[in-house]
Amino acid sequence: MAVGVTARTAFSLLFPPILDEFGWERGVTAGAFSFGFLVSAALSPFVGRLMDTRGPRVVIELGVGLLAAGSMLATLVREPWHLYLTLGVLAGVGSNCLGYGGQALYLPNWFVRRRGLAMSIAYAGAGAGSIVLLPWLQTVIAHAGWRAACWNLGLVVLVVLAPLNLLLRHRPEDLGLAPDGNRTSRDDSGEHRPATHVVDAAWVAIDWTLGRAVRTARFWWIGVGYFLGLFAWYAVQVHQTKYLVEIGFSATDAARALGLVSLVAVPGQIGLGHLSDRIGREWVWMIGNVGFALCFVLLLWLRHAPTPALLHLMVVSQGTLGYGLVSVLGAIPAEIFQGRHYGTILGTLMLGAIAGGAAGPWVTGAIHDATGSYTLAFWIGIGGSALSAVAIWLAAPRRVRAVAGRGR
Repeated sequence: MAVGVTARTAFSLLFPPILDEFGWERGVTAGAFSFGFLVSAALSPFVGRLMDTRGPRVVIELGVGLLAAGSMLATLVREPWHLYLTLGVLAGVGSNCLGYGGQALYLPNWFVRRRGLAMSIAYAGAGAGSIVLLPWLQTVIAHAGWRAACWNLGLVVLVVLAPLNLLLRHRPEDLGLAPDGNRTSRDDSGEHRPATHVVDAAWVAIDWTLGRAVRTARFWWIGVGYFLGLFAWYAVQVHQTKYLVEIGFSATDAARALGLVSLVAVPGQIGLGHLSDRIGREWVWMIGNVGFALCFVLLLWLRHAPTPALLHLMVVSQGTLGYGLVSVLGAIPAEIFQGRHYGTILGTLMLGAIAGGAAGPWVTGAIHDATGSYTLAFWIGIGGSALSAVAIWLAAPRRVRAVAGRGR
């Protein structure tokens, strides 16, 4: 997570120097990021199926190879389609295998009672990695250019992740364990210890396949919620650095703000993940969307009052609250569709999430190109965040399985 997700986040740092070198329109340039997401979305069901049949070692190592290749081949970019192929398709698909979506395909198998906390700790690695890697990459860009940054990033992916991910396992049963690290799923009395509080026994008893899942309203509400949530997330992430520079902040301050978002995201994700085990997944998803809506409002306000105080408030709202979405990204569908085919179901749901991540940067850039301003795009992000929260409430994982804090 620390390397794989940060490698994708780095597009925000590469965006300004690529624009400066080639003079392409922002919609065209940001479109490479979006196009990579679209290809990732199309491949997500295949990745989910591959996870169900072959496990994380195959999926993650595939991601390592693609991400490293995309980053290193980006040094040869001369035309827009080169950018779309390298930092778009190769790096995008690779990062999807390594990042939030890829990890969510198997981590829920390992944890039940504190699923939200466990997944948020794992996802917080992305923030920890950004704290180290983003300032380093900005330094490389400043002294040697964006191409050198891409090459060095590819090397880091290969050296760090290729050997590390060979240690992964798909399910605890592969090691003779039960979820939550137990040697057995029975307690000291020999009775089965329920790890979750089932609310809808009839729903839980169903052997959920993809075909059955797509015929439910819950499946589609999750898809809508994920699309809109990641639309807002990546609209901010890709355009934030360039926007801050335009309204008067230095390139260094803008890059530092992106790094600070990742820094404050670490305690935010862990705290909200733990909170989701107490109050429910819907509440935390709503809190994350409130964070992004507030972030957009503060970005609009910063144009009129570009002060450090407002900048830091924007960072906190985005990182501490907004990034908390990932702490329940895998937990929400796991509560509803847990079973043998969970990877395939989540992989298909990630079509919506990744499509949102693709649409956010592209729509935001296209609106700026058409209007000369980010104002309309940011208001769209605010509305999308509100609707995303509503969609997950309608999916209602709380009505299938109650989290530990609600089951007492």
